[in-house]
Amino acid sequence: MNIAFLGLGRMGRGMAANLLHAGHTVTVWNRTRARAEEMKPLGARIADSPAEAARAGVVITMLADDHAVESAVFDDGGILSALPAGGLHVSMSTISVALSSRLADAHRAARQSYVAAPVLGRPEAAAAAKLLIIAAGPQEAIARVQPIFGAMAQKTIVISSTPPAANVIKLCANFFIASIIEALGESFALARKSGIEASKLLEVFTGTPYTAPLVATYGSLIAEGKFTPPGFLLPLGLKDVRLALAAADAAGAPLPIANLLHDRFLAAIARGHGEKDWSAIALLAAEDAGL
Repeated sequence: MNIAFLGLGRMGRGMAANLLHAGHTVTVWNRTRARAEEMKPLGARIADSPAEAARAGVVITMLADDHAVESAVFDDGGILSALPAGGLHVSMSTISVALSSRLADAHRAARQSYVAAPVLGRPEAAAAAKLLIIAAGPQEAIARVQPIFGAMAQKTIVISSTPPAANVIKLCANFFIASIIEALGESFALARKSGIEASKLLEVFTGTPYTAPLVATYGSLIAEGKFTPPGFLLPLGLKDVRLALAAADAAGAPLPIANLLHDRFLAAIARGHGEKDWSAIALLAAEDAGL
């Protein structure tokens, strides 16, 4: 399949590479061109603009935030103006529900298709094609991109024919993960302040009914204080909590824990942890305990 892939950050590089490994023809674009050049030895073609890339007919965006997606789609030289009628935009970024709705409307008006398909998984899962894809959109469009999803993920869950539903699910999932990180951070702070080695609490968390991949992954990072290199930057965690709060406000669903998490992420950035993994909010619990 002829595919354009926009956004070659920590997640996008592995995802695009897996599409190439699966035999797809992939045209890549990245705001920093050097990252696109790194894909050339794998067989990728390089586009000079989102519009040039979008002429492939199927375009995937894996960009950092709403602003980056809006620019790639709506600016002069953007996707919307160049994607052919009948073309398909698959947004795999974590974006706001409001923007997803706007994208669905804009592509429909241009006689193009739009699928929201945000992913769950860290960069190592992206590189290993072990992501979980949350997809929503027209049934025929999702069927069309199943070979693409199969090259990047171990599982795809189709949520709805309405694209923004996938974005709501992704925000719920990231809110849940952030909540686990905060609870782990506070638990490790209590154990350490009580004279207990972090490794002992980690052993309990990973060797009992508490065991879950999330607990093992983030529990290990917190216990070892291994917050660099980041798998998911802390400011992006703040962005996602803000998006969850905005979605909750629009839906009339209070999220009191999300408000707490917002302040924790904001405080972590203010204390100089902005270049670390988002699990570094656990440092605040330790600092609050005088550790």
